[in-house]
Amino acid sequence: MWANPGQMSRVRSGVEANDLAWDLRIARSWLVIAAALCRVRPVIISDRRARRKTLLLKVRERAFAQVDIASLIFFRIAFGLLMVWEVWRNFSLHLIAANWIAPRFLFKFYGFSWVHPWPNNWLYIHWGALGLFAFFVAIGFLYRASAILLFLSYAYFFLLDESRYVNHTYLICLFSFLLIFVPAHRALSVDAWLNPKIRSGVAPAWSLWLLRAQIGVVYFYAGVAKISPDWLRGEPMRQRMAHNNNLPIVGRFFREEWAVYGASYGGLLLDLFIVPLLLWRRTRVAAFFAAVLFHLINARWFNLGIFPWLAIAATALFLSPTWPRQILAFFGVKHPFSQAGNWQPPPRRQQLITSILVTAYLCVQILVPLRHLLQPGGFEWMYAEHRFSWRMMLLRERSTAYFYVTDPNVGRTMRVVPQGFLNDQQRTMLPFLPDYPLQFAHYLAAIMPRKGPMPLIVEARIFLSINGRKPELMIDPNVDLAAEPRTLGRPRWLMPIREPLPPPGQESGEVFGPLR
Repeated sequence: MWANPGQMSRVRSGVEANDLAWDLRIARSWLVIAAALCRVRPVIISDRRARRKTLLLKVRERAFAQVDIASLIFFRIAFGLLMVWEVWRNFSLHLIAANWIAPRFLFKFYGFSWVHPWPNNWLYIHWGALGLFAFFVAIGFLYRASAILLFLSYAYFFLLDESRYVNHTYLICLFSFLLIFVPAHRALSVDAWLNPKIRSGVAPAWSLWLLRAQIGVVYFYAGVAKISPDWLRGEPMRQRMAHNNNLPIVGRFFREEWAVYGASYGGLLLDLFIVPLLLWRRTRVAAFFAAVLFHLINARWFNLGIFPWLAIAATALFLSPTWPRQILAFFGVKHPFSQAGNWQPPPRRQQLITSILVTAYLCVQILVPLRHLLQPGGFEWMYAEHRFSWRMMLLRERSTAYFYVTDPNVGRTMRVVPQGFLNDQQRTMLPFLPDYPLQFAHYLAAIMPRKGPMPLIVEARIFLSINGRKPELMIDPNVDLAAEPRTLGRPRWLMPIREPLPPPGQESGEVFGPLR
């Protein structure tokens, strides 16, 4: 039976009413959910902020917590006495005149060409004053002023000749800088004896962890640098061990391949994992003695100055902060350091400033060794940018260098041998960085005579062999280096190293260059 139109209209109206009611219920439900989410989201955000604030508060509290000052005192005394020894070495071996007075030309760090040697005998006086400042730091006399003057005095010699850069001189600069801020004079010092108000047997934890982090960065990046194709194939340890086989007992094994690879991989693993092992209490003592043995072997094999002993003193900071007290107590020396706890945490604002500065310093130390990744380049650029990166003992270099100075005014070319202008150390370092031949070319262009207004043209032929590879040209021989500007990045005239590493025993001649 067919429904009439009126009935059909009523049915449609009822359905539409039900649909509308259903839509209203759904909309009301969504509004309820949205309101709940609006209430929950601020709670979640505030909870996250509270947790973040709590974490930062805990970090700050631990950074300014009290730790025993004994290990800081030990490092202060050890560092000061090692620096006194360094000064004595320079005087006794007549290195001051040989390194900074006799050379006709000194290489300069980028931006520090204004640093020049003192005239006459003032360099000797400067080194004597440096030794005095180091002694004052060791005994804790006028500690802050002595630490500042020690840093500035040593940084001056560090900047005086770029070719004398080695990693341990850079490390000395960093440690002497950090000691300015570390309160290592509050016990067993002349300052604490003269001013009892500063005496304290404790120090803020950040000061100890800052020094630990500094030597930890050195170890870590030294290990990372060893993860390279040459090192993993036993170079340059193979050549180094072959020339140190006169050591008693173990020297006869140094030409064995198992000994070469054992030394290479052992050094890599020690550098990479020594810090975690020192931080873990169960392996701390064993790791410390392994590090001591490692540095003693380096001191015996290589001419590294005070670096092995400085590294041992810095590694001892990972031991319990009370270890100097325990050692002295074992020998019957009681209360060698002040037991007073006069130190109080600084105000909150000072804590915040200290935390920011320490964090910024550590970020610089972590990021600077990675700067070579910002520039395109291969094997040759990775090794060229070794400064400030803790890339130690990674290669042996053999090189031959000639410079050709052309006077375009008369069309005459003259070959210049670097031996006539540079000392042994400078000639050895000449092929290490592209910046060195560039600076030397600028120097030649400034001092060589010319017969007209046009500037001299300086080109170089530098053949370089790395870790036994066949010699290759280091820089483009057709580039006028005198017209090239200095740059912090990779120069366009640096040639790529394409020669592969030769098999063991097939090195290209004797590769017996300096360590880096």
